[in-house]
Amino acid sequence: MADKAMDRIAKATPPGIAKRVRGLSDRTIAWIFVAPSIFLLLAVNIFPLIWTIRLSFTNFRVNRINADVKWVGLRNYERILTDPDIWQTMQATAHFLIWTIFFQVLIGFTLAYLINKKFRGNDMWTTIIVLPMMLSPAVVGNFWTFLYQPQIGLFNYVVSFFSGVDPASFSMIGSVNLAPWAIVIVDTWMWTPFVMLICLAGLRSIPGSIYEAAECDRASKWRQFWTITIPMVLPFLMMAVLFRGIENFKMFDLVVQLTGGGPGSATEVTSINLKREAFEKWRTGYASAYAVILFVTIFGLASIYVKALNKVKER
Repeated sequence: MADKAMDRIAKATPPGIAKRVRGLSDRTIAWIFVAPSIFLLLAVNIFPLIWTIRLSFTNFRVNRINADVKWVGLRNYERILTDPDIWQTMQATAHFLIWTIFFQVLIGFTLAYLINKKFRGNDMWTTIIVLPMMLSPAVVGNFWTFLYQPQIGLFNYVVSFFSGVDPASFSMIGSVNLAPWAIVIVDTWMWTPFVMLICLAGLRSIPGSIYEAAECDRASKWRQFWTITIPMVLPFLMMAVLFRGIENFKMFDLVVQLTGGGPGSATEVTSINLKREAFEKWRTGYASAYAVILFVTIFGLASIYVKALNKVKER
């Protein structure tokens, strides 16, 4: 069937075009097919990045297009790196990053380890656990905002029960100390299934013969877990941490839906601060420098982490 289809295409090709195609090398034909994708990549990713870097050295404001644009050099970068408010948002971002990854890896691996054990209803429970990951962040944010409301919020009743506060006047997302943890809970609930699936793939990639050999050597289950399971699943765990770390560093939608960065600046992460600088204060040049710093930070940390991941894979 494939040969007949190719013959029909060859016969339908105009003779002039057919001669030109026969004269092209395989390398040239490959570039012809790849060129549109490269052009699209340059237009969508590379050009905006170069343009952002250029704007970061100016005082450009997008709401003052007719104003003179001055070259300010490294002044924007200096102001950002010496601004205590910026470092406070960095600390808030680090708080979300560390704790969400910790809980997602811990719970995700535990669920994957339990589901990997064959039992009745295994497939059904896997589907139920994965459901939160399929929802839109906007839907999840609105749903959990409802759960965090005074009087009707389940978590508010739990916290108020242990703290002795009236639940009718208490809200987790309205508390400076608890609002960050409220977002950690939501993000963990939503993205733990993602980590679970990666860990599950790692567990099921371990050959059963290795465990059989360990049992022949009279290795205990605990010994098998630490000497076989953990080392062989570690690259998958590290990959999950990499994916979730990059995404959580850019956390925006859940924070906006739940708290909007408040109360005060308790949950104002770097992405929200960047949005305010760019689209509320209209300091485009300053915001561009901020974006470049965040990009370099993520890219640098990810590169170091990938090198460590490759070393683990080589063992």
